[in-house]
Amino acid sequence: MCGINGYLKKAFIENNSLLDKLSTMNKCILHRGPDEDGFFSDASDSFSMGMAMQRLSIIDLSTGKQPIFSKDKQIVIVFNGEIYNYISLKEQLIKEGCEFETNSDTEVILKLYEKHGIDSFSKLDGMFAFSIFDKRQGKVFIARDFFGEKPLYYYNDTTGFYYASELKSIISVLDSKPEISKEGLNLFFQLTYIPAPFTIYQNIHKLEANHYIAFDCNSFNFSIHEIKQSFEKHELTTKKQAVIKTKELVYNSVLSRSISDVPLGTFLSGGVDSSIVSLCLSQQKSSPIDTFSIGFEKKSFDETDKSREVAKLIGSNHHEFIVGEKDLSQNLSEIILNFDEPFADSSALASYVVALKTKQHVKVALTGDGGDEVFGGYNKYYIGKLNQKYTQLMPKKAHNIVSSSFQKLLTTKDDDRGLRFKLKRLINAVNYEGDFYYNIISLGFQENELQHLLIENCKDSNGFSYFKDNIGTNNTTITDFRNIDKLISLEGDMLVKVDRTSMLTSLECRAPFLNKEIWNFTGQLPENYLIHQWDKKHILKEAFREEFSKKFLDKSKKGFGVPVGDWLRTDLKNELESYIDTNFLQKQHIFNLNTVIPLVKDHLSGKRDNTFKVWSFYCFQKWFIQIYEA
Repeated sequence: MCGINGYLKKAFIENNSLLDKLSTMNKCILHRGPDEDGFFSDASDSFSMGMAMQRLSIIDLSTGKQPIFSKDKQIVIVFNGEIYNYISLKEQLIKEGCEFETNSDTEVILKLYEKHGIDSFSKLDGMFAFSIFDKRQGKVFIARDFFGEKPLYYYNDTTGFYYASELKSIISVLDSKPEISKEGLNLFFQLTYIPAPFTIYQNIHKLEANHYIAFDCNSFNFSIHEIKQSFEKHELTTKKQAVIKTKELVYNSVLSRSISDVPLGTFLSGGVDSSIVSLCLSQQKSSPIDTFSIGFEKKSFDETDKSREVAKLIGSNHHEFIVGEKDLSQNLSEIILNFDEPFADSSALASYVVALKTKQHVKVALTGDGGDEVFGGYNKYYIGKLNQKYTQLMPKKAHNIVSSSFQKLLTTKDDDRGLRFKLKRLINAVNYEGDFYYNIISLGFQENELQHLLIENCKDSNGFSYFKDNIGTNNTTITDFRNIDKLISLEGDMLVKVDRTSMLTSLECRAPFLNKEIWNFTGQLPENYLIHQWDKKHILKEAFREEFSKKFLDKSKKGFGVPVGDWLRTDLKNELESYIDTNFLQKQHIFNLNTVIPLVKDHLSGKRDNTFKVWSFYCFQKWFIQIYEA
């Protein structure tokens, strides 16, 4: 696990100058790889390029130093991530006559590229972002993994082409701060995060998951391509066969993601996904594994009884951390600003705390992330089906009357996210034009609300158009919803949260459910295998039901609830009020004062709970001041 940086320019640059720029970029991501660094540079009369990395040593501690070169020194790679099938790939390459100088997965990627070129990228099972400079072809290839677990940003202008694992590396070497992207701004306030290929900045982009950049060093042009996957077709005639195959795939994925030369454990929340991952790992190890859970002083949020039950079942060395509001809030600024752009998923605060405490014991943690997307575990999936039936039965005019009548009844004053909160979100998300699912994932402002929040010059009425063009409209099936989540919510929110919070503590997180073969498998199953009546993740639970006590896998889970709505009224109140100062807002020239000031004041006074909206505003303003006002 590492962080990578790169720079290309259509001109000769002195080697010292090039290395200084790369060193500046590397210093920004020292937390991603504190163990060692590595640099490569090459220049001619008309072209210069450099690649660099910071390494967190997990596999091949002694000989895995990067960059790694081909035998003739004509191909070089820097790599961030883990390749879980590198041992089998290496065995095949040795049969084909390849010789290896290290035991690292990085060298396997390089040798595989030498043999198969860009077609090799689809053979990799893992989480990764890497760049390969092929001097023979005069090209640089920059690739990102299937789900987008590892980040990759790029920027191109007349001064050169930059790429990096984190935005801060690129910003650190630009002559001036880029302007705010209208698309990124609108997507953030709708979703509370910004999915690829967008960022908050104009002309800086995220490379989308399962894509690669081909950069021609001679013409100084580049193109972006999807990595073409070749998936197995599963011929399953009975549900029993599907159950058996599910268990086999999950078990093998946990096994492949447990390869490490350093101490490894699991996050164990007590939910279905982390419990299954922990169970599988415990069955594969000859000695007790380490499991880690976070509990809350506020009992309504605490679920440590479930994680204790699983820990006892599998006989793990269980580490339980009970935290209060002070633990969650004391690093708030550092956590929020480390995302380098506005990011308002408040559960990131809890994710950071559990990563920080886990890092004191191990260097790698397996997680249950991705289980909901892969196996159909979200309420919003069957709510999507309800929307389809509701809009068929209820005329649009009648719905508008019902919706208007219920708005006041469902208004809440506190951040309890209970039944009234959920019903209001459901009613507001109802859509007769096929856009329901985009509404339900818009945790911040709905599109019509956004039109009142931003001034005219900052509005973008086509926020989701890029994704609709890729996925299509009128999405009605669970498969449709899962595909939208993979492209938007998983890549833009969940994986960003886990990567940034864990890497900030120099902890590597691996997610066995984020295996492209499992994704392919569940995509071929009948939808009622995923959600059977009201039973979410049905096939996964059936595969492991006998391993747990009766009805354990049917228990509900709350997730990481962080009371940011209350903090905004107490500890963060003065800071928040400074963000709605009239003079500051007028100078900022982004928000409609007649909308944003009452929105914040209503929340502060307790008149109305606007937690998600005001927290998004708070996170944006905090980022804005750090970048443009500091």
